[in-house]
This record gives sequence, C-alpha cells and structure tokens, in this order.
Amino acid sequence: MNDATDNLLASTLAQDLRALLGKLKRRLREQAHSGDLTPSQVSVLLRLEKDGPATVSQLARAEAMRPQSMAAVVAALEALNLVSGAPHPTDGRQTLLSLTETCRQQLKEGRAARQDWLTRIIQARLSQSEQAELATSVALLKRLADD
Repeated sequence: MNDATDNLLASTLAQDLRALLGKLKRRLREQAHSGDLTPSQVSVLLRLEKDGPATVSQLARAEAMRPQSMAAVVAALEALNLVSGAPHPTDGRQTLLSLTETCRQQLKEGRAARQDWLTRIIQARLSQSEQAELATSVALLKRLADD
C-alpha cells in the first residue's frame, strides 16, 4: 500500500468506527431506561459518582458551564431525588452535593441492564470464533483509547 491508500483506509476506518460506536452507545443507553435526563444531567451524576461530593461552583468549573446554568441542572436533579445537598463542612455558605441512594441504585441497575443486554447480544449473534475476533478487536480499541 502507498501513503494515499493508507490514509484513505485509516480515514474510512475512523469514520466507520465513530458511527458504529455512536450507534452502540445509543443502543446501550436505551437499555438503561435512564428516563429523560439531559446529557448535562448525566454528566453531573457521573462526575459526582466518580469524584465524590462537590459544590455547584466546582461542578460548573469541571463541566465548563456557568454557575447559573449548573444550578439549574442541579435543581432538576434534586427534584428527581438523584442528588441531595448538605452543608459544606468548612464553608457554611456553600452546599456540598452528592448522589442519593436512589441514584446510586439506578446507576447500578442501569449498568447491569446494559451489561446483560450486551452479553446476550454477543452470545446470540456471534459464534465462538467471532467472539474471539471481537476480543482481539477490543484489545485494539483499548490501545486506541489509552493515552
């Protein structure tokens, strides 16, 4: 192959991979029954789960949002009983937000539903040899994703 052919192949693979991963992500999202949460709301929930409790200001900085916009996102999540606030331990003027147990349970159930769906689809649609090929492909995808 020459450089032009190599570039075309890599570009085509990149385009196909982006489209495929987007479709797979949508299918996985459907399995979790996450309701009508916006991408911003989901992002905040995942950040609180990963990084622990935070203030609205901290969340706004982390998500590159204005504090007023983040306050609206947080208010919606509080109304859904997904986050709750408690006084900040060192600054009583601020509220420290964290996930509720209801939210933690929903996240756990959503992940289990996605895992179950994907496991069933792999088993139903791929032969053993195709599953081995998929394992090799997953290893290659991990190499692409690693820094």
